[in-house]
Amino acid sequence: MKIVDVIEKKKKGLALTEEEIKFFIDGIMNGTVEDYQASALLMAVYFKGMNLDETTWLTKYMVESGEILDLSKISNNIVDKHSTGGVGDKITLMFLPLMAAADLYTAKLSGRGLGHTGGTIDKLEAIPNFRTDLSIEEFKNKVKEHKTAIAAQTLSLAPADGKLYALRDVTSTVDIIPMIASSVVSKKIASGANHIVLDVKYGSGAFIKTPEEAQKLSEIMVEVGKRLNRNICAVISSMNQPLGRAIGNSVEVQEVIEFLKGNMESDLKEITYTLCQTAFEKTGKCANKEEAWKYLDEMISSGKALEKFKEIVASQGGDVAIFDDYTKLPQASIKYEVKATCDGYVKNIDALKVAKACKNLGAGRDRKSDPIDYSAGIYLTQKYSEPVMAGETIAVIYTNKEETIKGAEELILEAFEISDEEPKAQSLIYKIIH
Repeated sequence: MKIVDVIEKKKKGLALTEEEIKFFIDGIMNGTVEDYQASALLMAVYFKGMNLDETTWLTKYMVESGEILDLSKISNNIVDKHSTGGVGDKITLMFLPLMAAADLYTAKLSGRGLGHTGGTIDKLEAIPNFRTDLSIEEFKNKVKEHKTAIAAQTLSLAPADGKLYALRDVTSTVDIIPMIASSVVSKKIASGANHIVLDVKYGSGAFIKTPEEAQKLSEIMVEVGKRLNRNICAVISSMNQPLGRAIGNSVEVQEVIEFLKGNMESDLKEITYTLCQTAFEKTGKCANKEEAWKYLDEMISSGKALEKFKEIVASQGGDVAIFDDYTKLPQASIKYEVKATCDGYVKNIDALKVAKACKNLGAGRDRKSDPIDYSAGIYLTQKYSEPVMAGETIAVIYTNKEETIKGAEELILEAFEISDEEPKAQSLIYKIIH
């Protein structure tokens, strides 16, 4: 078999066999398939697509390209959660302690932020001394002892995906739905969970722009999981506006703590509770939404979820003093208030523009090796449907780079759409795919 023949076949729009896909992945790993050949096949897939069989085989062999975590000795009900990325998306940091407080095991390997989306690992590393570089054995032991742990993704899990993603990133082939599906599902399967909850986002601040595209991706991931004996469900949610009020790393950790203390933004509650509810239903913990949301309210009001987050932070070396004193978190030297230019109601806040402003302040990166400023961020003092008056503060900028303020202010003012009429309440949940 020759890789050029595989490329030619896909170029003509023909479906690849399982043997051909295995040959391709093996070649990526052992170096017999050159980068330029893999890139040619990626571009052929971009234009000609892949069917469900091809996507399943691609996922299977990406999983088998590296180590697969075995968590079966801990529990038969291990939950994992993944988001396709968004702006102000700190949901994982509420999801994990809520699940652990409900006596469900969660094992979460996560990544750093790239481009305009924030990374869960970056948020956690804003906590002084918090360790995310856990070995596989440390990770397993912490899941067993504390019912949850979160660590940086290891290169030993689905390494073929890492090699392919690096090529997709530089060949303008990132947005191939079968490839996205295989990338997400392969890493989740390799991470060892048997119940996987996906938060698939669409909108201006997401990689996927329409709910229809998000549904197509969700259905593929759920079906591929089924074929590979994993229970996957997908919650499709809007990312047209930032989640919560905080965008950045240190400021988002503060918002998470406030949430677990019961001071919740309605959008954060809707997404977090819906994802938890879905996991509860899959594991048999709760039968329906009413039962699940009542149970989650009890986890918050009793303080169990907050205590569980403290336990997670302490177990991974983090400074628990942050729970009582936010100044223990990284603090920016400059605080600048952005003022509204007219009266009205907030009709929309463009998530992508806010994210770009936050990245320019120092909170984001272009390459995974780039340093970031954990203290940089934006806090939205006004949100969707809230009234504003000209001259009133609508956002607060936190930065250590004075030269970035003007550009960030301009982007924030562009992001805010003010209307004379009060907009109606809207749900962020588009659909749940089981």
